[in-house]
Amino acid sequence: MANAKTTWKDYLELTKPKVVLLILLTAVVGMYMAPTDTVPLNVLIIATLGIGLASGGAAVVNHVVDQRIDAIMARTFKRPVATGKIDNKRAIIFATVLSVTSMILLYGYINTLTAVLTFFGLVGYAFVYTMYLKRATPQNIVIGGLSGAIPPLLGWTAVDGYGGEIHPHALLLVLIIFVWTPPHFWALAIFRKDEYAKADIPMLPVTHGIDFTKLNIVLYTILLLFAAALPYLVGMSHLIYLVSSTILGLIFLYYAIKLKRTEDRKVAMDTFKYSIHYLMVLFVALLVDHYYPI
Repeated sequence: MANAKTTWKDYLELTKPKVVLLILLTAVVGMYMAPTDTVPLNVLIIATLGIGLASGGAAVVNHVVDQRIDAIMARTFKRPVATGKIDNKRAIIFATVLSVTSMILLYGYINTLTAVLTFFGLVGYAFVYTMYLKRATPQNIVIGGLSGAIPPLLGWTAVDGYGGEIHPHALLLVLIIFVWTPPHFWALAIFRKDEYAKADIPMLPVTHGIDFTKLNIVLYTILLLFAAALPYLVGMSHLIYLVSSTILGLIFLYYAIKLKRTEDRKVAMDTFKYSIHYLMVLFVALLVDHYYPI
């Protein structure tokens, strides 16, 4: 039974607001990168709200499905569903309201393509990744990462998707986040290896060892350097972005190599934290470069 002291903050926590804010940043940048003179204010507000609600709804489903795991892990044992502050029924109703409202906003006031892509992203994360991939394969975060990589595409199509077509440049933004996701998450998985093992989740450090995971983080970070350079190479961005992406990528690589050469798991958490800053600053640099090309 849900705790009588449940507050709105508990429901907000279910939506993983910090993750949603990062998602919305990439989505908004996607809107402004689309080939249009300006982003209409109504599109900016409604699309951002719709994408945010869908992301929050998927996060709530994640809380419900992962409550056994969350109760075991130190990072998550205080989550509202894991502690029983919010019961499954109320959490599922909340997720449904968020998700349905998202679809109504995006389909009714933006366009069909954005609504459909958002729906597949929601299903991909909440059900395919959370319910199946996470427990089925150590490549869970690689395969499932696609659903978490589409927010800039959603932002782009919200502005430019009325003809039902996807611009190739929007897919480059998806590619960057797709390649970024494994080294980002595997760094955390190294730090939390023992907890994932206890929860019987086949994360890469659990199934293949920490050294193998560290090597993969280095390799993916090198790949990320090249992926992040693609917007410049295809003429989508200019010098500010190129310099920013290169510096940010080299710093990421420094952390990855440092992690590879040490036994201190604290470095894994430092790498994880930097990876978040990397993505935020990279997309801000992309936006600044778009309006101040050099």
